[in-house]
Amino acid sequence: MASEKVLTINSDNFEELVLNSSVPVLVDFWANWCGPCRIVGPIIDELAEEYDGRFKIGKVNVDEENELAIRFNVMSIPTMIVFKDGNQAERIVGARSKKDLKELLDKYI
Repeated sequence: MASEKVLTINSDNFEELVLNSSVPVLVDFWANWCGPCRIVGPIIDELAEEYDGRFKIGKVNVDEENELAIRFNVMSIPTMIVFKDGNQAERIVGARSKKDLKELLDKYI
């Protein structure tokens, strides 16, 4: 079951939720048909619960939000981008373990 802490990010709310965020944001670009995305999805949900208040975590469905995928040059999914102070701070392409993702998030807290 998806975490209620995970934000659904789209073109309408991207600036408010990501660029204007007072805390770092992890954005997961994914799609329903993507096998590695289905592996990472539950990990993203767990991280959203564990990092609540210290990090915002959201997902962008690339099939529904193609403009955002193009804007951020997402060529493969899953792609996870950390935004800090409204700027891209780091990008990971491909499925990663929960341990790897926690190490990534911890660098920005």
